[in-house]
Amino acid sequence: MAAPAEQLSVVVLGGGTVGTQVVRLLDEQADDLAARVGARLVVTGVGVRDVARERPGIRPELITDDLDGLLDSDPDLVVELMGGIEPARATILRALGGGAAVVTANKALIATDGAALHRAAEQAGVDLYYEAAVAGAIPLLRPLRESLAGDRIRRVLGIVNGTTNYILTQMDATGSSFAEALAAAQQLGYAEADPTADIDGLDAAAKAAILASLAFHTRVTFDDVSVEGIRAVTAEDITAAREMGFDIKLLAIAERIGSNGTTGVCVRVHPTLVPRTHPLAGVRDAFNAVFIEADAAGQVMFYGRGAGGVPTASAVLGDVVAAARNRIAGSTGPRDSSYAELPILPIGSASTGYFVHLRVLDQPGVLASVAGVFAEHGASIRSMTQKGEGDQAELLILTHPGRESDLAATVAGLRRLARVDEVIGVMRVIGEGQ
Repeated sequence: MAAPAEQLSVVVLGGGTVGTQVVRLLDEQADDLAARVGARLVVTGVGVRDVARERPGIRPELITDDLDGLLDSDPDLVVELMGGIEPARATILRALGGGAAVVTANKALIATDGAALHRAAEQAGVDLYYEAAVAGAIPLLRPLRESLAGDRIRRVLGIVNGTTNYILTQMDATGSSFAEALAAAQQLGYAEADPTADIDGLDAAAKAAILASLAFHTRVTFDDVSVEGIRAVTAEDITAAREMGFDIKLLAIAERIGSNGTTGVCVRVHPTLVPRTHPLAGVRDAFNAVFIEADAAGQVMFYGRGAGGVPTASAVLGDVVAAARNRIAGSTGPRDSSYAELPILPIGSASTGYFVHLRVLDQPGVLASVAGVFAEHGASIRSMTQKGEGDQAELLILTHPGRESDLAATVAGLRRLARVDEVIGVMRVIGEGQ
């Protein structure tokens, strides 16, 4: 194999699980990567917060806590894997301003301030890539940005958080409670000691904002996403869903919808009943999958490991190779596309089905009064099942798709109904063909 004529310097910021794997792969695959890029990729430094911590796989002489010094060395590529908003934001802006291409896995930063980072990259004439920010090793953002660029995307929905998917899978498979399944996820390393970002849907919301921005050529930020996590999902919810032929998944949904004569984008994250016949229902444990619906391509699904050091490092290296090739060629990849500037619509504008679980007084006229509340708000009942005997009974109700705001008003009306003892649970549903 002939030696390439050039070399490119790479600085990695962050020496955690993913950073360590990125450095290892850059070293182990150096010859192959050089052949693919046309230049040797040389790691010239790894910036960390704690230089005293041992980092097996990274040569000690590369490790430093002097981030400014690393950026002053004029690297060709900077790989940011520190996470968080600051100092990552300032560091990336400085790297871009200094003429370095930047690869990052920082979903929170891209979802919060991606527009400013894209502007800085464009002004400097360099690349900003972040494939690893969503769904780990799954090639997803590049197909959205490039392969489907000639199509019109209608909807993106998917499982983009492996921790919550593992928890819900465990609850379904073993009958365990939410707390028990969370503890199992933490023991296996799928969930952090503080799992808030995962179980409250915040991680998925950041990813949903990024997906929506690319799919609909509109700037969508984290604050534009309606978020509901899985803390309230119970073993009883899982059982009821199974009996009706559904799995419960935490879905990120971004769709182009028309509301009151306006076409806009609605982005949301929430637990959802998914028919067991739907491809997303078969996504188990810590795997991710994203389902895209487009006018010409139809339905396309991307599936794979959504987290972990090695899978995420794979996505990072894919971006590194792309940015390095562009650098050698004196070009850049596709720019940020936000020409559509569609309005962001609230979740109340969306159309969805509902599953409503009620505990009611078991007496004549109850079903009629419950049905009357649905009719009052224009909500259509698809099926109703009664369980239990004695003074109280449980009603399991599925609705036809309807306007979210109408269905929410229906649930509020049911809570006020004297014959309804308790609204046990409410969850959104996607249909067989959705």
